[in-house]
Amino acid sequence: MTKPRRIVLFVIVALVALAMVFPFAWTFVTSITPDGSLADGPSLYVPNPTMAAYVELFNRLPMGQIILNSVVVSFAATALQLITGSMAGYAFARLQFRAKPVVFAVYLATLMIPLQVLVVPLFIQFRDWNLQDTLFSLIAPSAASAFGVFLLRQAIEAVPKELDEAATIDGAGHLRIFAMVILPLIKPALATVGILAFMASWNSFLWPLVVIRSPELQTLPLGLATLQGLYTTRWDVVMAGSVVSIIPIALVYLFAQRYIIAGVSHTGLK
Repeated sequence: MTKPRRIVLFVIVALVALAMVFPFAWTFVTSITPDGSLADGPSLYVPNPTMAAYVELFNRLPMGQIILNSVVVSFAATALQLITGSMAGYAFARLQFRAKPVVFAVYLATLMIPLQVLVVPLFIQFRDWNLQDTLFSLIAPSAASAFGVFLLRQAIEAVPKELDEAATIDGAGHLRIFAMVILPLIKPALATVGILAFMASWNSFLWPLVVIRSPELQTLPLGLATLQGLYTTRWDVVMAGSVVSIIPIALVYLFAQRYIIAGVSHTGLK
């Protein structure tokens, strides 16, 4: 690539990066703007920055408990998806059983069913079990993911079967092969599924809105929704809550983005 073309490409990439970063920068700037004024339009200059919005946010909502709820639900859902997804992926990739292609196809077909279709049946089921308005009701529907199973199955398929045969000769069974041979070799795919599951659970709004009634069980998306008033809204407080919600997920993604790229490349997805 010639130098002029490289410069043009760099400028284009830089402009796109700035366009993507601007909403996040504006969110933070608004959170430290006195009274959260948006009348002047987008601006990254704040004459008198203040942290009053963050103080009011933590005074108005039990943010400590809300953040703890989001952390517990997100980590539990992520751990369960990794366990169920990796075990199901191993079964579909390595075990032989009747109608395996049909079962796998039906399982993948569930990806086409949107959450909105499942909300009412799920709520009725948890209501009949007297499990609504609990943290368990937030975790259980996310315990398994068809996409996670598919991604991990593809990753396991890429592992040479000769390694399984060598372990079998040494006396290893399926459980030992799965734990000692397969899992260490699919770490990028596991990280990819883990990050996607964590982000989906952290940002989930519709299902918690339906099943949770107690304020002390709210997650961050629900807590932030209560900040928007009927007639007037303190945008500085809302943006402060958005910043608190964005920081953890941004740190997790920045830490694991290389694993996501490696995991998707390893499974052959485009």
